[in-house]
Amino acid sequence: MWIRLFFFKCLADQTRLDILMLIVKQGERCVCDLTASLDLSQPKISRHLALLRTSGVLQDCRQGQWIYYSLQADLPQ
Repeated sequence: MWIRLFFFKCLADQTRLDILMLIVKQGERCVCDLTASLDLSQPKISRHLALLRTSGVLQDCRQGQWIYYSLQADLPQ
């Protein structure tokens, strides 16, 4: 029950919802893509990405010095 509550609380924030919508529409994104699209600082975007990753909404993949974020593959429909 608390996992579901945490999931929905993560999606209640407008910035996290904006990040999620960009990733849904454009596919995997790195922090620099998101900072440019949302006109927010890197630390702020990174903090929101960490919460989305912790809640199980996003997964990350390191490619060299960049970390790309995408939707968790096993999210329920």
